[in-house]
Amino acid sequence: MKRKLRDLIVYILTRTLGRWLVYLNPKKATELIEKGITNLRNTSRLNWKEKLMRRAILYTAKKKEDVESLEKFHRNYWANHGHDFFASTENRMKNDYLPKYKATFDILEKELLKDPKKYTAIVEIGTGDGSILNFLSEKFPQINRMVGIDLSEIQIEKNKMKFKENPKLKFVATDGFEWVKENGSTNMIFVTFRGVLEYFTQQRLQDFFHKLNSLGKTTFFAVEPNGLDHDFSINPNSQIYGNECAFSHNYVKLFQNAGFSIWHQSKKIEGEHPDITSIIGAKNF
Repeated sequence: MKRKLRDLIVYILTRTLGRWLVYLNPKKATELIEKGITNLRNTSRLNWKEKLMRRAILYTAKKKEDVESLEKFHRNYWANHGHDFFASTENRMKNDYLPKYKATFDILEKELLKDPKKYTAIVEIGTGDGSILNFLSEKFPQINRMVGIDLSEIQIEKNKMKFKENPKLKFVATDGFEWVKENGSTNMIFVTFRGVLEYFTQQRLQDFFHKLNSLGKTTFFAVEPNGLDHDFSINPNSQIYGNECAFSHNYVKLFQNAGFSIWHQSKKIEGEHPDITSIIGAKNF
């Protein structure tokens, strides 16, 4: 009851005082947007006025379905504060998520065994603290090149130091889509883990999958969240969901539209998360 009352008060203040603060302080609103406002973990760095402004900015963009602005907000957050997020979740990744999802990557392992050809690289888009890429380098010793891409320059430098004893790993601070345009080639495996593609608009993601298809033989293994209330039979397109205003995508549809076939599809529900984790395997050969 107390939580519902609190949420109602915050909602009312967001739509009234928060929106007025944004109107009266456009420079501050722009500053907040440029620094990153989408993730709730680090709002302690904001005062109460900034918190209300943050909520008002997100609320307005969501109400208008301004997906381009939301994508910009997400990009700014991960570029500027990604390292803070990864530092705060490092122990959980090591002690919870990685052990919980190790068996999930057995699915990818079985698929790769069906095709004896040599893959040139595994590329993880949104590599975060590098834990997943390091795990994959051990799980797939036959693949000598492992590339981890992330928007956070600070986090990438941390990863280079942390994993300097593993010569197979290469970390790059850039936009994953831009990296593919310049460096993508045939026989690559692309991986995302627990919330990467959800920060891109449907159109940008569709364009990205089309680009991947043009590279030659490509395999993609995506572990990505979807909104619990996203019924693809009713709405086959992407929709905004969650406190971050991320995007719940119809990955199967987007892959197939780009010329990929689906070799695996399953779901995982974690009680502590208000979403479903979709596990999708796709290839274009």
